[in-house]
Amino acid sequence: MTEQLIEELEALRVPAPESVLPTVLVRTGLADEYTIVAGPSERMYVSWSELGITSCVPASIAGDDASFEASHPRPTFRVDAPPSRIAGPLDKALKTGKLGSLPVDLTRLGEFQRKVLEKCAEIPPGEIRPYGWIAKEIGNPGAVRAVGTALGRNPVPILIPCHRVVRTDGRIGKYAYGTDMKRTLLEVEGIDTEGIERDAGRGIRYLGSGTTKVYCYPTCRAAKRITDPHRVEFRSEHAADVQGYRPCKICRPVAA
Repeated sequence: MTEQLIEELEALRVPAPESVLPTVLVRTGLADEYTIVAGPSERMYVSWSELGITSCVPASIAGDDASFEASHPRPTFRVDAPPSRIAGPLDKALKTGKLGSLPVDLTRLGEFQRKVLEKCAEIPPGEIRPYGWIAKEIGNPGAVRAVGTALGRNPVPILIPCHRVVRTDGRIGKYAYGTDMKRTLLEVEGIDTEGIERDAGRGIRYLGSGTTKVYCYPTCRAAKRITDPHRVEFRSEHAADVQGYRPCKICRPVAA
């Protein structure tokens, strides 16, 4: 009787829907979901966990779905669209260039890298900062190279805008996805990359206002309001200091 019952129960067995495994893995935090969205310069692969965005990769870099999944650090399943808690904030972040309320999952990163990326996320669209600025802002002014390394490993570029961080001498510098893409992203935000490189080549690090006696980074929103007759160029923080200028409280420039 027992054997017959077992056979009858086995006859009732049906295979689980294919969606069960992905759902279980995602909800237990063992896998991510992903989709493809329109980015500021091209389409992007974006993945997320229960805690927030885990990766962002330009489609030209990611390749196809199989390549993206193979390069992801854990199992990843494609879906048609993000859940509402991700979709709205993600769309707004891509349109404004600001992270805003979009949740980002940085729990797999070390404390130093998280601090670097969180500070990087504060840089407004259309503005750039040197690596040294981030180092000083997070309380490690001597960690400029470490900041560069942390940004080079940014799992969510574009959303956390490491393309807005440049060399100490003001030049555009390198980017994980190539200098051309970095320039394109900055130009989409309205930055004159050729002008930035030209001023950096002349040694110009800061711009001062002859009326307010305040000096800023050249792309600071306060610097953009300086009219030509009152524009003063400085090669160093010291040069500005000796002429009685004080650092901008918005962009908080640091010594080059």
